[in-house]
Amino acid sequence: MFKIFVKTHFSSAHYLRNYPGNCEHLHGHNWDVTVTVKAEELNDIDVAMDFKDLKRVVAEIMKELDHKNLNELPAFKEKNPSSERLAQFIYERLEEKLAAFPGVLPDSVEVRETPSSGVIYTA
Repeated sequence: MFKIFVKTHFSSAHYLRNYPGNCEHLHGHNWDVTVTVKAEELNDIDVAMDFKDLKRVVAEIMKELDHKNLNELPAFKEKNPSSERLAQFIYERLEEKLAAFPGVLPDSVEVRETPSSGVIYTA
């Protein structure tokens, strides 16, 4: 199994509904994101997925989130835009976009609110 990853970041604001503390108020983060995909086979040029393709796919997803109030996005109207839900959202969007790349599947999405705290989501 081959695992390919890219690291990126985006900035956004959010608040957590019914949170007993400061996070119930609108605040922002500079989120760091690591996206990892996997493939069992290499293609005819001996790569599982071109980094530029993975970066492009991830950039499309980041564009949906960057400089937004996450609570206003349809995906977070009913669910809190917690780090956990954000990682799951990115994973699910990645899964949709990877359909164009046969044999390549999402492996994990890591989302960090700060350098020392974050979440890793796998299906």
